[in-house]
Amino acid sequence: MREVSTNAASRREFLHSTGRTAAAAALVAGGIIPHVHAAEDNTIQVALIGCGGRGTGAAQNALSVPNGPVKLVAMADVFERKLDSSYKNLQRSGDKFDVPEDRKFLGFDAYQKAMDCLKPGDVAILATPPAFRWVHFTYAIAKGLNVFMEKPVTVDGPTTRKIIALAEQADKKNLKVGVGLMIRHCRGRQQLLQRIQDGEIGEIIALRAYRMGGGGGQTGPKPAETSELMYQIQRFHSFLWASGGVYSDFYIHQIDECSWMKGAWPIQAQATGGYHYRGDKVDQNFDNYAVEYTYPDGAKLFYYGRQMPGCFNDFASYALGSKGSAVISTSAHTPGKVRTFKGHNMTPEAQLWAFPQPEPNPYQLEWDDLIEAIRQDKPYNEAKRGAEASMVTSMGRMAAHTGRIVTFGEMLNCEHEFAPDVDKLVNEDSPAPVQLQDDGKYPAPMPGIKTKQEY
Repeated sequence: MREVSTNAASRREFLHSTGRTAAAAALVAGGIIPHVHAAEDNTIQVALIGCGGRGTGAAQNALSVPNGPVKLVAMADVFERKLDSSYKNLQRSGDKFDVPEDRKFLGFDAYQKAMDCLKPGDVAILATPPAFRWVHFTYAIAKGLNVFMEKPVTVDGPTTRKIIALAEQADKKNLKVGVGLMIRHCRGRQQLLQRIQDGEIGEIIALRAYRMGGGGGQTGPKPAETSELMYQIQRFHSFLWASGGVYSDFYIHQIDECSWMKGAWPIQAQATGGYHYRGDKVDQNFDNYAVEYTYPDGAKLFYYGRQMPGCFNDFASYALGSKGSAVISTSAHTPGKVRTFKGHNMTPEAQLWAFPQPEPNPYQLEWDDLIEAIRQDKPYNEAKRGAEASMVTSMGRMAAHTGRIVTFGEMLNCEHEFAPDVDKLVNEDSPAPVQLQDDGKYPAPMPGIKTKQEY
């Protein structure tokens, strides 16, 4: 999910809404939820749960599929400001937008009310902070809904196991599940994968990936008018329980795309990282990470992440083979501008192939593919792979945070769950999963000292 605004959310934003909340409450009294019936039998209805920038973008992509009709009929969030902003943006979709005031829901149970507006076979968009993914996915499966969920889908070992088990339940009910690792749907990267598998650059012996930018995930002290829980949800990139931190939420795409090209998940990770100019920052992230992943055949992925202003920035992924090399990403997730080269000097003279520009937008393609699978009843469930990709990011993050080598099996079977009672959060005054220490900071990683868990 995209980072939300840094402006403090007041308690007045949460649940204490005006007439519309009262109207909605009247409708749901006694369990009465407005169920929506589409005019046409073939209309796929959509509910948006999590109305931040990424959720709004996903809804726009859903409404833009060529294989319609698709209609947005319900929205849910815990912040009124976010709900209203998303509502105004999505209203521009014309007759594809059908969300009256009584189908705008606020609160920790809003996801249930939004999904209750759908019929089996419709689609729920899950774009809340990742900690809530398994809770919302559970309800969607029970309702017989297809799902699109944003990445990451897990934040630790226990939530990974939960999502994998839920993925199996979704399969048994023939539900289609998309995960927001949109690069897998990029047509240029798909062609690159085929070329690598055909031996164009030889055997992959190493991969390099970088995401180094000017900030993100760092946050200062909580405003007095905001509850502790709402502050942490609003600043979810800053808290490991909510998002897996910057490492999981920002870096997952490149770790996933490199492992995709390699055709395997890493079996272990070792890492370093640390803090620099923290000032009054109180979040749980490191400012930089350097991680070495090892694949089953011994090949390596070297990943470098940094969130510090004023430094050299880079955003790219590369594959290095025994005969040549390849660009997997440059500058951003899209366009990928994928290319292959003879040898390891990536010069124009050495270029073997490049995907033609402009590229189709993978954020749209992942929705085109999901809706097609629903309409054609094709097997389509990305949840297990999304959980594994999320867990591999957690593996690298834990290696940096503990100062130990962490294996795939250890991470998958790790018993430390950041927020085991996240499904019991009911309002803004519920206790936050982490609390300030006496020094005014939140529990933070201490490599070599805290080695069994990350804080």
